[in-house]
Amino acid sequence: MSIVIKGGTVVSSHGRRQLDIRINGEKITELGNGLSIADGEEVVDATGCFIFPGFIDGHTHLELNNGMTDTSDDFTTGSIAAVAKGTTTVIDMATPEHGGTLDECLVTWNKMAEGKSSADFNYHMSVIEWNENIAKEIPKMVKKGVTTFKMYMAYDNLRTNDAELYEAMKIIKSVGGMLGVHCENGDVINQLQAEYLKAGKTGPENHPLTRPNQLEAEAVNRYLTIAKQANLAVNIVHLSTKEALEVVKRARAEGQEVYVETCPQYLLLDDEAYGLPNFEGAKYVCSPPLRKKADQEALWQGIIDGEVNTISTDHCDFNFKDQKIIGKDDFTKIPGGMPGVESRPELVYTAGVAAGKITPERFVELLSENIAKQFDLYPQKGIIQVDSDADIVIWDPEATGVISAKTQLQHCDYTPFEGFQTKGKARSVYLRGNKVAENGEIISTKQGKFIFRKIT
Repeated sequence: MSIVIKGGTVVSSHGRRQLDIRINGEKITELGNGLSIADGEEVVDATGCFIFPGFIDGHTHLELNNGMTDTSDDFTTGSIAAVAKGTTTVIDMATPEHGGTLDECLVTWNKMAEGKSSADFNYHMSVIEWNENIAKEIPKMVKKGVTTFKMYMAYDNLRTNDAELYEAMKIIKSVGGMLGVHCENGDVINQLQAEYLKAGKTGPENHPLTRPNQLEAEAVNRYLTIAKQANLAVNIVHLSTKEALEVVKRARAEGQEVYVETCPQYLLLDDEAYGLPNFEGAKYVCSPPLRKKADQEALWQGIIDGEVNTISTDHCDFNFKDQKIIGKDDFTKIPGGMPGVESRPELVYTAGVAAGKITPERFVELLSENIAKQFDLYPQKGIIQVDSDADIVIWDPEATGVISAKTQLQHCDYTPFEGFQTKGKARSVYLRGNKVAENGEIISTKQGKFIFRKIT
């Protein structure tokens, strides 16, 4: 049965128009004013609502073992939380075992996601070691529809050295792929952490002090220097500081192609959270850490000016009571990461659009269209047009709510945004023409599928 959505305002990066939308099967088949209704067609009244393309979260860890414990969400619970609030596609970080192959990792992640994910999905393939076999596998990953890769400049169990980073860049460029990197100076962080622990400074308030702004900026500068040598367009994941953003601006001024992602936590939270009593600061341990209010302001200005391209979540959640507590006597052992895949649309709309910082058009760019374009999903995803997937969010701009761990669908015992009042929410969510959520309640689960990405 086909569906006609009438009366809503369709939004893209180029503007907004009041248009009716006809959905037939999984695709959008017609757009126009006053579309006629055939016998048996379902009519959905979206008067007073924005019509957004389904949101895409370009950075999640829905199911991950960090060497100590597993994330509290898996693909089942994490994807349900995503689609309930309008995120219809996730790009998860697939991470291989040391000594394993990228293909083995892809098989593992597909087993975790297929038949379990309620959102459409694909992956960034992490490269955590470098050798001849891994180099040969990168073109194979692209042929299998995984066109982006992730590497690390911090974490001893994940990072490669600069020479290996450069070699990987050359291979990735040769197949038209893209690389994203976690940019922090791992060597200096290790030294700072050792010094703090030796001095008896063991609480979560020390986490941001041992990962200061300049160590992100230095790593971003080094990353971009290497990328310029390789002539590769690159992505910076979860950029968090004004200093790092200045490095990006200088590189772009010199003609370098750089994409920047930030996350809601760096726009709405600050490092005062680490000083909360009763070990509550551990809830906010993530890397890079939360920063100062001045960094928030710089990032918002970067969003307004177009210097920040995308907002994703780095969703990687661990329960406070039985997982974060692992680091009670050593802040370096606190599992890093926070939940966020559920709350991102409401948070960014509230703090951005409703607050007058950005337009609905910019909102669509940041949460959907730019991500689709950057990661080879466009125009199948990221836009409402004929022949695109019918991933549609009917958004009520006047709806209000309060974020709370008691009502969230994320399988975590806290939310870092507890008590945040929101304005605007997903009234109805469609994934490839299937209505999957209404007013935050799940209607249909396990509709998600692997979306093959082909470099054009």
